[in-house]
Amino acid sequence: MVYEQLKLDNQLCFRLYTASRLVAGAYNPYFEPLGITYPQYLVLLVLWEKDQQPVNDIAKRLHLETNTVTPLLQRMEKAGFIVRKRGEKDTRQRIVSLTPKGIAMREQAKNIPDDLSKQVLQHVSMEEITNIIPSLDKLIEGLQQTNK
Repeated sequence: MVYEQLKLDNQLCFRLYTASRLVAGAYNPYFEPLGITYPQYLVLLVLWEKDQQPVNDIAKRLHLETNTVTPLLQRMEKAGFIVRKRGEKDTRQRIVSLTPKGIAMREQAKNIPDDLSKQVLQHVSMEEITNIIPSLDKLIEGLQQTNK
């Protein structure tokens, strides 16, 4: 007996997983010369928007747990992109700041979104991409509520 709900082609999760994996992979040629990974790029994006943030705030912004973000930050600190210091008001807090190398990386990475968009736009229009973002945001919000 075939259950329609169990066919691979009927699974939203499979499409999201595949898209996520392929998007992350599409970035790799841009990240290799910079010596960063996709998750490190996401942390840099957060810090380029607002430097000197607590680990907890970075984790929340990325929809990740702090125990997932901490090893990532440790590798980034070792590579010289960030520094982590104890908070002045709350010494239990770790504040993450960009180093000069991390700040300079922004200039090196500034064309990555446009370059990647040019590749993607060969297959889908910018309007189509823009139109799915609100739906994906709602889906993420709903899934976060479900996973609490």
